[in-house]
Amino acid sequence: MRLNRFLASAGIGSRRRCDELIAAGRVIINGKVCTNFSAQPSARDHVKVDGKLLRAEPPLTIMLHKPAGFISTRKDPHARDTVFDLLPPKFSRLFNIGRLDAQTEGLLLLTNDGELAQRLTHPRYKIDKEYEVTLDRPWDSALAPKLLKGIFLAGQGARIERLHPVTPTHLRVVLRQGINRQIRRMFEAVGYHVKHLLRVRIGNLRLSNLPRGHWRVLTKREMESLQQGPTVFRPRTKARNEIRRL
Repeated sequence: MRLNRFLASAGIGSRRRCDELIAAGRVIINGKVCTNFSAQPSARDHVKVDGKLLRAEPPLTIMLHKPAGFISTRKDPHARDTVFDLLPPKFSRLFNIGRLDAQTEGLLLLTNDGELAQRLTHPRYKIDKEYEVTLDRPWDSALAPKLLKGIFLAGQGARIERLHPVTPTHLRVVLRQGINRQIRRMFEAVGYHVKHLLRVRIGNLRLSNLPRGHWRVLTKREMESLQQGPTVFRPRTKARNEIRRL
């Protein structure tokens, strides 16, 4: 197992994050600094990051229904509630795959699998992330082409992949980007305020009926589905199937 994968399996972070630690000389194997990305530590080697001894663990991924008011980080300098406050201590080595802003609810994945995190967050894999959006007033469909074509947010190109109205104030939106507060900022740019935002799908994995604040381990079949191609976006016919009343 290559060094960055070993570090990721020990809960250090994504492979990219682990590569940064290796390059910075913060990884020590058997008492010596290791900056060799091709190193493959064995079970008998002592691997440390910033002086902390690590142990690779079996891959584990869980889904969490993140409630509003919790931030997607392990520690917060402002002492706000974090998603890790919703999890038992045995998951202390997990890290979240991507983020949801404090007021956004819905599907959040946490893992110790750096390769999975890389696949679900890197733009080249084009993983769908589907949201249910509640607006402050009826949606003007004439604005859809602008969001689908893309706009600039603080100099950064942002676009919505697909958009489907469900009721006058409820939409389903699919992203393949991960810009901070992207949906809220894009709708604000065309004159709307997002009252509620719920992520319901990542790739082929759906939130389904998991209650707010609850978590569960992904099944083998669900893990396999995350390695498959993107789900086809098919609008449903009845609004009650699209938007969960909150």
